[in-house]
Amino acid sequence: MTSAPPRTGPVAPSGQTVPGGPTGTALNRVLAVTVLGSVMAVLDMTIVNVALRSLSDAFQAPLTTIQWTATAYTLALAAVIPTAAWAMGRIGARRTYLTALVLFTLGSLLAALAWDAGSLIAFRAVQGLGGGLLMPVGMTMVMRAADPERMGRAMAIGGLPILVGPVIGPTLGGWLVDAATWHWIFLVNLPLGALALVLAARLLRPDAPRVGAPAPRLDVPGLLMLSPGLALLLYGLARGGEDGDPTAPGALLPALAGLVLVAGFVRRALTAREPLLDLRLLRDRTFAAGIGTLALFTCGYFGSMLLAPVYWQSVRGFTASTAGLLSVPVGLTVGLTMQLAARRIDRTTPRRLIPIGVVLGALGMGLSAVQTGIPDVAVWRPIAAAMLMGVGSGIVLMPTMTTASRDLPKDRLAAASTALSINSQLGASIGTALCSVVLASAGTDPAGFRLTYAVAAALIALAVLPALLLPGRRA
Repeated sequence: MTSAPPRTGPVAPSGQTVPGGPTGTALNRVLAVTVLGSVMAVLDMTIVNVALRSLSDAFQAPLTTIQWTATAYTLALAAVIPTAAWAMGRIGARRTYLTALVLFTLGSLLAALAWDAGSLIAFRAVQGLGGGLLMPVGMTMVMRAADPERMGRAMAIGGLPILVGPVIGPTLGGWLVDAATWHWIFLVNLPLGALALVLAARLLRPDAPRVGAPAPRLDVPGLLMLSPGLALLLYGLARGGEDGDPTAPGALLPALAGLVLVAGFVRRALTAREPLLDLRLLRDRTFAAGIGTLALFTCGYFGSMLLAPVYWQSVRGFTASTAGLLSVPVGLTVGLTMQLAARRIDRTTPRRLIPIGVVLGALGMGLSAVQTGIPDVAVWRPIAAAMLMGVGSGIVLMPTMTTASRDLPKDRLAAASTALSINSQLGASIGTALCSVVLASAGTDPAGFRLTYAVAAALIALAVLPALLLPGRRA
């Protein structure tokens, strides 16, 4: 295992870094900026999802067309994430983050000014280009600023948007659509984006490459394989999930083409001198185990997120607003558990904590299968099962990311955060497509939800295998 880099803050007699020293100050500055940027991005995604039907009415376009506002954002995300590590090496993390904020805020303004469905979809893609850089670049800056002893605490604070977004987003989105117009679901990003830009310009330290140092070269062949490959793969998965038939030519052919391009990139990345994404990170056992745990867990957990709103509205007959309110206890559970667990990972062994979270998540998902399969079950029972699932996800997500990257050298953190972002995006997309296909095949009745939740529970349960390969002691 790679040894941790030396601490840079003042040293107390005990040898520990003083929390108020330069390292802590720099970390607090980075967190203030990145948390605000992440809140903006997470809120935007949850607000837009609530407003899809209103956008369909406003532009007099079919819902299948308006859903491309979400798909275009996701595809742009997939296309730009692989460039994050190169951009940070070329112009520095600070300039890359400022560029991401400008793109996201500009995309929000343009989306608010959209005149038809086509222009809205195009401007959402501009937002996606900015949003795709916010997460990996922000995560890299936090990892670089935090020493290993405070990595868990830093990641816990960085995970605050996961608490805020699912709780506030649906409620705020519904209120904006009902009380004002659809334009405000995008205009609300402008003051947040402006504030984030001001804070980033004032608080983030310049980190451009040293004068005279060789600039990293862009792996153009790798970029031409990975970015289109990810976009085609996610597009095929999305089409298969929407249509309920992943073997249809419109879904299967793009997915296969994407797989071929991604496979070609993997081969190149393992042999090229300066690959777009350094896959040699997977030779580190801890990082590989973390990637495997997150891939399976996010596949089941994020894939199941489409089920609860459909269940409450289709099976139980509740309104969209009520369905959104019923998700609040689960969002609070995830966020609060994540805050506790991400701090706990600084003081306990990953192999002791994270597998427990996987088991709790799988148990909660399994109980969701049982409860939703009972006609007219009491409302509190599916919510309680989902909250148990939320406890598991809070224990797994941020602590696993922290463990995977804690002991990597500083110069490999950009590649690590990019790989983690791609891994999460792929896991969520594959899980969403799989759950959509299972639900479409089984039917939107209690039996169909029981089967789909059971599939998601099985995916989460498989994550315990790589989780058991995580370190059994702290370095």
